[in-house]
Amino acid sequence: MDKPIIPVLLSGGAGVRLWPMSRELYPKQLLNLCSDKSMLQETALRVSDGARFAAPIVICNQEHRFIIAEQLRQAGVTPGAIVLEPSARNTAAACAVGALHAAATDPDALILVLPADHLIRDVPAFKEAVGRAVEAASSGHLVTFGITPTGPETGYGYIRRGASFTDQPGVHRVAAFVEKPDRAVAEAYVADGEHSWNSGMFLFPAAKLIEELGRYAPSVLAASRAALEAGKADLDFFRLDADAFARAPSISIDHAVMEHTDDAVVVPCDLGWADVGGWAALWEVGEKDGEGNVAHGDVVTHGARNCYVRSEGQLTAVVGLDDVVVVSTEDAVLVASRDRAQDVKALVEQLRRDGRTEPFTHRQVHRPWGSFQSIHAGERFQVKCLTVKPGARLSLQKHYHRAEHWVVVKGTALVTRGEEEVLVYENESIYLPIGTVHRLENPGKVPLHIIEVQSGSYLGEDDIVRIEDTYGRH
Repeated sequence: MDKPIIPVLLSGGAGVRLWPMSRELYPKQLLNLCSDKSMLQETALRVSDGARFAAPIVICNQEHRFIIAEQLRQAGVTPGAIVLEPSARNTAAACAVGALHAAATDPDALILVLPADHLIRDVPAFKEAVGRAVEAASSGHLVTFGITPTGPETGYGYIRRGASFTDQPGVHRVAAFVEKPDRAVAEAYVADGEHSWNSGMFLFPAAKLIEELGRYAPSVLAASRAALEAGKADLDFFRLDADAFARAPSISIDHAVMEHTDDAVVVPCDLGWADVGGWAALWEVGEKDGEGNVAHGDVVTHGARNCYVRSEGQLTAVVGLDDVVVVSTEDAVLVASRDRAQDVKALVEQLRRDGRTEPFTHRQVHRPWGSFQSIHAGERFQVKCLTVKPGARLSLQKHYHRAEHWVVVKGTALVTRGEEEVLVYENESIYLPIGTVHRLENPGKVPLHIIEVQSGSYLGEDDIVRIEDTYGRH
């Protein structure tokens, strides 16, 4: 391999089928669902071999940018770029942006497109499959990775393999892409040995992908190019132009290009792969006890079989139930039949129509400076716990409708209050009247923990007038 492959990590999904763990502002790829690392971190580490892979390009929702940057930092991965999508436009536009970005610095670049929310348990097999794909991609083919089926899965698309390449073992022409089948058809696909699951992972020569986008999806390519050209740097991120990107059709790279091009090839592989698309999938891949139960957190089962039970806090007990999913978070509990777990998507849509906040955010809300968590709320008051990272600070701001009282429970706070700066130590407090310009900063080496008591006629997060902000927010 002459030069490193450029990974393009797609981190734009919402993962609604994994509610209540996954929320719009903290989706599944940012969660530790299968290990002690998030799925994004696992994906980035999978391609962190500097001899084989270049620094990754991450393409993500602009609302997740600070969380993604922090998770990559914690994993020890330095991205080549974090590109912010102002709106969701499916995978064709994201692939176009990745290819254009890579080709701008290396016209002969190979890009490895990886969704950030896939589980791959056999990393050596993954790297071996990428190695098989390199020669085909280098000769101008668009390579997709086909997963050896382990059963008649109806939730995945399939790829029918065509003739193999005599000079490239383990590489086949794509005979057809097949939409998600019913069970009888899926069983026939598994039995014939000619079909693979469509993984949604690709190895593309950037220039060839751009050429094929121009042929089969010119509006996607034009909008993506315009969004890059009119985009701008924003701190450590690159923000695509919103108006230009909005003109890109919302279409997958499969429908836009792969189903039409004459140069699609597939590398069949067995990677221990799973598209963790719902709770039933997590039960399938989880470590089971003698009764077939998968348990995470403070969980007790008695007389239960083949259940998936997860607790993010309090003791969760399940008695005498079979084939159910139970997920308990701080602000929501989900109980579902395992074979109906995909219907969680419809439930989340109902919650959105009802104006509930639970589809969008957890009780703990992440910010670039740390996080806050609502503890209690009542008429004209609210209590929160704030955690500020060492060296971080909130925006210089004021409120028109609320006053705030801060109590330091751990660490030392540097507080700007009007024209003065005050150091507030553990077990001390400070009061900020309505309309006072203020800022909270952690000058120390350990996380700062604050109890914040808000009081006033309106306590919404939009009652913040930012005067100055380190993170470029408005």
